[in-house]
Amino acid sequence: MVRWQTDTFARLNAPLSSVLGDKTAKAMAKLRLRTTGDLMRHLPRRYLRGTEESSDLSRLQDGEDVALLARVRNVKKVTSQRARVEAVLTDGRNEVDVTFFAPKHWMPDFFEKQLTKGVQGIFVGRVGTFRDRFQLTHPNFVMIDRHGTVVGSAERVTLASAVSRSGLVGLYPSSSALPTWTISASAEIVREHLSGLDEPLPDWVREQRGLPTLEEAFAFVHAGETLDQTERGAERLRFDEALALQLTMAYRRLDQSHHLAAPMPGAVGGLLDAFDDTLPFTLTRGQRQVGAEIDAELSRDKPMQRLLQGEVGSGKTLVALRAMLRVVDSGHQAVLLAPTEVLAAQHADTLRRLLGDLAAGQVLGAPEQATEVVLLSGSLPAAVRRDTLAKAANGQAGIIVGTHALLSDAVEFASLGLVVVDEQHRFGVEQRARLNEAGRLRPHVLVMTATPIPRSVAMTVFGDLETSTLTEIPAGRADVQTTVVDVEAHPGWLDRAWQRIREEVGQGRQAFVVAPAISSTVMDDTADAVLFVDGAESTSTRPLTSVEDLHDDLRNGVLAGLRIGMLHGRMPTDEKDKVMSSFASGDLDVLVSTTVVEVGVDVPNASVMVVMDADRFGISQLHQLRGRIGRGSHPGLCLLITGAEEGSPARERLAAVASTRDGFVLAEADLNARREGDVLGASQAGTRSTLRLLRVLEHADTIIDAREVAERLVADDPRRENPFLADLVTQTELLAAGDWLERT
Repeated sequence: MVRWQTDTFARLNAPLSSVLGDKTAKAMAKLRLRTTGDLMRHLPRRYLRGTEESSDLSRLQDGEDVALLARVRNVKKVTSQRARVEAVLTDGRNEVDVTFFAPKHWMPDFFEKQLTKGVQGIFVGRVGTFRDRFQLTHPNFVMIDRHGTVVGSAERVTLASAVSRSGLVGLYPSSSALPTWTISASAEIVREHLSGLDEPLPDWVREQRGLPTLEEAFAFVHAGETLDQTERGAERLRFDEALALQLTMAYRRLDQSHHLAAPMPGAVGGLLDAFDDTLPFTLTRGQRQVGAEIDAELSRDKPMQRLLQGEVGSGKTLVALRAMLRVVDSGHQAVLLAPTEVLAAQHADTLRRLLGDLAAGQVLGAPEQATEVVLLSGSLPAAVRRDTLAKAANGQAGIIVGTHALLSDAVEFASLGLVVVDEQHRFGVEQRARLNEAGRLRPHVLVMTATPIPRSVAMTVFGDLETSTLTEIPAGRADVQTTVVDVEAHPGWLDRAWQRIREEVGQGRQAFVVAPAISSTVMDDTADAVLFVDGAESTSTRPLTSVEDLHDDLRNGVLAGLRIGMLHGRMPTDEKDKVMSSFASGDLDVLVSTTVVEVGVDVPNASVMVVMDADRFGISQLHQLRGRIGRGSHPGLCLLITGAEEGSPARERLAAVASTRDGFVLAEADLNARREGDVLGASQAGTRSTLRLLRVLEHADTIIDAREVAERLVADDPRRENPFLADLVTQTELLAAGDWLERT
């Protein structure tokens, strides 16, 4: 029997203040480094080679990071145009230029005084070229006097200590208050403090993967002698991170298997059969296959935990609705959870439209199988909310659609049998788990994700779920051409875009025009990618195009005479419904809208979409918007209007969307752009993440291996008797839950 050690966990979770002092710990906290383990897993972005003796400047290469020990051959001030100080360094045979720009009046004298001719110094920076000569621009530097003493501040002494040795020197993600040299010195102190750390992983795990011990890994990444060593250390730490996630997911799957759910056998001649009889089309092979998988799981007494992924327009909502109807036929209720009130309202409208009279409830004239579809959101009037809550509690409503308001303790269900979660990237495992907490019987869970995702992502973000995939697009869907329209380089192209709308309308078609803001002062509350595109703040300074201004401009200008409507999230619900109904029925030619049309809008006659300021949206959002056209038999045209510079990240995103309609390809591009987000908690926008080291695409093999190891560890230790592994899972869940609570 292996004697598991708990000391490792405690030592890695010791606060940095206990080792480095309060002042340094406070600065570290701004980089989200609070414990000794946090700092040990704060890896350098890149490495440069230290130097014990004078550098050979003949070996310099353009673009490499270097630490050079060299003498100043000459130095001069340049005061014309941009004030600067130029110096030439030498190893006695070869030279490299150094330039310091000096915007402050005192800086030229300061740099000239520091860089005295003949004095030796250490210069750290990246090699570039200027006029066919190697050059360092604004390198970090320290000077060394004739006695070998470093001249300058404590920070410069720290820098000199870091690079004046053989081996590699890590350059860390840092801040102005916490330079890389201070982080390096702090990491060395903490590493010494952790000396003698017990190895937490079983020997067979390390041997199977050829991993170093945890203490060795810390030494390799923070004080490695070779790049091979640093990579071995990083691989161990990435594996540990992947294992923590996969263990958490594996224990959740094990826990779920111990719970009971009500079987959903359905009913012959019930609501589902009545609905199927009304369908004017035939289900695709994929819809039938996935439907059979879901039916089989719903019929069992173990709660279903399934992810339904599929391409835009593949019919996920229809598959989910059929599952909900089976549950209602079985005497239970189904909940559809959406991330925003607008999307929840659209889902409720879509379900009612698909069901027709079957959604009328038990009223005169309704079919005997009919149930009621209700919407529950935070903005409902008090009387309507009370009535809706009562219908959910007494079972009158078979299908309840809503937002996170459904997670409230005030919401009671007569018999909750199925939870369908839409747009999972905006919900976390913890939020989903709230609906599983009440009652002896657990509801079945079906999660829908709008964009297909790679296996490694599914195993990480949705690791507690089985996966079903819809790949077929229903018959009759037309192709959609996507074009990036650069209005900075070609201003006249925007006029051509409006002409194309006129041409399409002239042929009896309809058009969407999407803008990122409601007015010049109000952004669309559903356009989560506006300004913060794919988790990174937009650097564009161009004013946002607003729906209100654009609607007026088009109606009174280039599209005068066409029937133009306006739609955004701040409009009253009845007004939004009226506008959307008018567009769907063909009474409007053009709909100028925010991203409220991103999902749930089905207008087969719409053949063209113009997206203004397309660079302000993320890849997945643009893919979703584009999915609103080409839903009928008419070819679609999507025009992405942008003023972003050629070669910028924004233009790369747009080029990716224009190059393919393959959701799996775009999912990878989207993931590379925005990172993974918080895979366990509620936030999955990418700006904060429980993933410090893993990139789920780049390190897919590590994730797959970690899942296999986690399954074996859980099988060997179902009761979590290994304290380190138990603590690892607990900490992972607490981090996710804390992040979730912070946002809710």
